[in-house]
Amino acid sequence: MKNLKMQTQRNIKNIVLVGFMGTGKTSVGILLSNMLNMKFIDTDDIIEQNCQERISEIFANKGEEHFRDLESKAIEKACLLNHYIISTGGGAVIREQNIQNLRNVGLLFHLDATPEVIFQRTAQQSQRPLLMVEDPLNRIRELLKQRAPFYAQADYRIDTSGLTVEEVAKRIFDLYESFNKKR
Repeated sequence: MKNLKMQTQRNIKNIVLVGFMGTGKTSVGILLSNMLNMKFIDTDDIIEQNCQERISEIFANKGEEHFRDLESKAIEKACLLNHYIISTGGGAVIREQNIQNLRNVGLLFHLDATPEVIFQRTAQQSQRPLLMVEDPLNRIRELLKQRAPFYAQADYRIDTSGLTVEEVAKRIFDLYESFNKKR
């Protein structure tokens, strides 16, 4: 957890969920939006709506760098919103500007899980372009290691490995309520 005094000086108007694919950002975000009477938005959905293409098609046709540019624009758009649960793509944090933009408008929660749990949760999903490799479990480990310093910039970390969606949402709800009482 970061310095609370520094957090309270930020303009917290949203909850932002960051973390690797398969950690529960979308499921938790939707449930949390109902619990807190906030709207939910996923930056991947913004990209797909703007481009009229699936993320996997963007990766295949135009590459990861192009996708990351689109992702940064989607994050900028999401950061204009107020009273939202914002779920980001797993790699959104690899661009420092994305982290800064999100921190400026929300309290960041890093949803985490073990590589094995992530592999289990994503194994049957063909729309995960970064896992379309010979050894997806090893790829998950590599990407988690690369992204760890970026994820560490979140205000809170929750390991979702052994938790239900409801338990994760409740933890975020409690942390958010506690944070707001201290402001």
